[in-house]
Amino acid sequence: MDPQLLDLLGKGCLLGLAAGFSPGPLTVLVIGETLRHGLRSGLQVAIAPILTDIPIILMAMLALERLLGWPFALGAVSLAGGAFLLWLGYRSLRVAGVDIPAAGGEPHSIRKGIAINLLNPNPYVFWVSVGVPAILNALAVSWGHVAAFLGAFFFCIVGSKALLAKLVHGSRAFMRSGVYLWSMRLLGGLLMGYGLLLMKDGAARILGG
Repeated sequence: MDPQLLDLLGKGCLLGLAAGFSPGPLTVLVIGETLRHGLRSGLQVAIAPILTDIPIILMAMLALERLLGWPFALGAVSLAGGAFLLWLGYRSLRVAGVDIPAAGGEPHSIRKGIAINLLNPNPYVFWVSVGVPAILNALAVSWGHVAAFLGAFFFCIVGSKALLAKLVHGSRAFMRSGVYLWSMRLLGGLLMGYGLLLMKDGAARILGG
């Protein structure tokens, strides 16, 4: 199988799983809606990244395509992306659990998920500094490679949040269990490793440009 395709699939899965399981605003909303209104509401929130991230990706691609002829600028973006992944990885290593929101409120889960994701700065930072540079590298090979990366990412981010909803629906204690905490530490270590590789690539672009 194509090594570049395998690399993109691996990166898409890693980034999607890390984003899906990390205790950010959307994860907390998935848990809260599941406990307040049932599994269906939690699953509705889980699909929010598909609805919100596509416009962010398109805007970031338009902005970054103008930098393709500037190795220094692309290197700076890679350095920023690597630093962002190091920060996310460090946060994952420090996770001690997720507080369960109190019950109450009305449904409208999909609208809540869209609003939370659009108002959260992390998706914008991620796609500008990490996701879209990976897409542009994949695009230099083929659209199939782009589809592989995006497919792996969205399958894993939505799938992991849906899995969290299912697990929390079965047991409120899961988000403080050893399985969840050690999974986050493993993902955190992998994210930090990927972040260091991105920073190395960024430094090489700057020094070579």
